[in-house]
Amino acid sequence: MNTLTLTGIADEAAHDIDGQIKVHQELGWKAIELRLVDGENAAGALSDDAFARTVDQLEAADMTVTSFASAIGNWSRPIGEDFSIDTDELKTAIPRMQRLGTKFIRTMSWIGEGVEESIWRDETIRRYRELAKMAEDGGILLAHENCTGWAGFGPTETRTLIEEVGSPNLVVLFDIGNTVSHGLDTWDYYTGVKDLVRYVHVKDGRRNPDGGHSSIFTYPGEGDAMVREVLTDLLKDGYQGVIAIEPHVASIVHLKDQEPDPEAMRTSYLKYGRLFKTMVSEIQNGSS
Repeated sequence: MNTLTLTGIADEAAHDIDGQIKVHQELGWKAIELRLVDGENAAGALSDDAFARTVDQLEAADMTVTSFASAIGNWSRPIGEDFSIDTDELKTAIPRMQRLGTKFIRTMSWIGEGVEESIWRDETIRRYRELAKMAEDGGILLAHENCTGWAGFGPTETRTLIEEVGSPNLVVLFDIGNTVSHGLDTWDYYTGVKDLVRYVHVKDGRRNPDGGHSSIFTYPGEGDAMVREVLTDLLKDGYQGVIAIEPHVASIVHLKDQEPDPEAMRTSYLKYGRLFKTMVSEIQNGSS
């Protein structure tokens, strides 16, 4: 990306692609980040026919796709599970990304589930070397997100993954709010990987006063994640790329028992997007 692009993870605005497109248009955005369409992940689980219909709707709306938020290595996949699940998903995703002209695919680094950290680390690196080769061949970029997974433990682990894999097709997706959600220091993590960041997610939330994991999410600037400070530093240094909101206010995809109200999703997403746009505008104009 050669220009700053504001967008969001579309399934937090609506379940169906038509609703996702309309909310982003209402925010004045011409791009979306694709994750679930009617409950199926666009990178892999969504059927070919449903994906073709999704493409038709996106093209009719002149809407581009900045990234596929895949399930590769995510919070639902243990490091001891069959790796072919992830490689098969990437095999499905790459031609879909090529079809849409999408460069980034969001990935994570699996859950440990009792595996020794050294084994978890080594297997994560081994797997990413294979995934990176696929990405190189397909002309796309793996964007590792600091979330659940070995390489999301902190900036040292993130840098180790990037350096050990050694592929130009593996980059860092920095999720600002995931630091607070996982009980980590936002500024320490951000400054530790800043030079590697090629894609940004915006969440905000409150820290757990007892330390560790927190599931209290807020509108941008209302939590403890230093959203304004991180965005100010990024933009001051000339960041040109995608910044995508992932509100987690009305809808959190990995909470399977949660059935958010569609109107609450739409209205909270619009509010979040407008607050975010105002924050970015204030930063760009040098106001507080």
